[in-house]
Amino acid sequence: MSDRVLVTDALTADLGPDHTLPVATLGGLEVGLWAMAPGAAEDTEVDEVCLVLAGRGTVAFDDGEVVDLAPGVVLQLRAGEHTTWTVTETIRKVYVAR
Repeated sequence: MSDRVLVTDALTADLGPDHTLPVATLGGLEVGLWAMAPGAAEDTEVDEVCLVLAGRGTVAFDDGEVVDLAPGVVLQLRAGEHTTWTVTETIRKVYVAR
């Protein structure tokens, strides 16, 4: 495999037991893959932009906004935001985080 190809299939790559696979760093930013199985989880976010590759669900913010998640959605998360992720179909995303 070329050193330019970081992952040959982002939809099926093994993300390991923590469901996260960092694949590169760019100027201090981490680029990686992340997945979550159906269920709900609360999180405190870091600065991140992510692209949903597969799955469905919602992410609810403390200010009341709820974003529907589906393939193709690009989402910005801000450091310190408290969120509740509710996943109905396993979510897989690519992220760029600081």
